[in-house]
Amino acid sequence: MKAQKYTKETIRNLGMYDRKFPEFNVGDCIEVGQNIKEGDKERVQYFEGDVIVIRKNGISSTFTIRRIGANGVAVERVFPFYSPMIASIRYVRAGKVRRAKLYYMRDRIGKAARVAEHVLTKEQKQQIAE
Repeated sequence: MKAQKYTKETIRNLGMYDRKFPEFNVGDCIEVGQNIKEGDKERVQYFEGDVIVIRKNGISSTFTIRRIGANGVAVERVFPFYSPMIASIRYVRAGKVRRAKLYYMRDRIGKAARVAEHVLTKEQKQQIAE
């Protein structure tokens, strides 16, 4: 008997294509350029912060970015990975973390709310290049 409908897995993968964004992981600092339409004008608005969550779920994959805004107020934004509204993603720096989800960062204040930068030595950089 032939299947009459799509399966859940097929539906989840419909519309997926290579976005050619740089590879990034949880803890990394990235800058996302989002297309904003105001009236008849279009512009790109940038949002830079640390990636605290990546949810891989086919076409509905998302990632959450958190940054500390004005007056120490934290701002989180969830971006769909395959959204046409995302113009670009720029990789800023690597973060040194040991968790897959950084929800504990929401409870931290001040300098403790920052992710430590993952610094490589010259030898480590040469090994990666080879």
